[in-house]
Amino acid sequence: MSDNAEMELMLKGYGLTTAQILYHMPDHHGLLQTFIWQHYDIAPKFPALYRFIDFWQEKIEGALHSVAYTHRKLIAPNEWRNVAGELQLH
Repeated sequence: MSDNAEMELMLKGYGLTTAQILYHMPDHHGLLQTFIWQHYDIAPKFPALYRFIDFWQEKIEGALHSVAYTHRKLIAPNEWRNVAGELQLH
């Protein structure tokens, strides 16, 4: 994804969602494996995360055990402001 596309998503309210997915290994159901997934998504509905979980359940053999996620907007309204002037020293 290009830097411009990422910036456009952030300005539209998207944030970085990171999910830690624990799943049962297909050949050894007693063992759990970890998968980390990151994508720009919009809270609180998380459409990209739910699409990925649906894809996982349809196409991947490892049964899901649990999904833990965190979401952070990288550009928040209080972190950006328009500066109208410039101060020069010396």
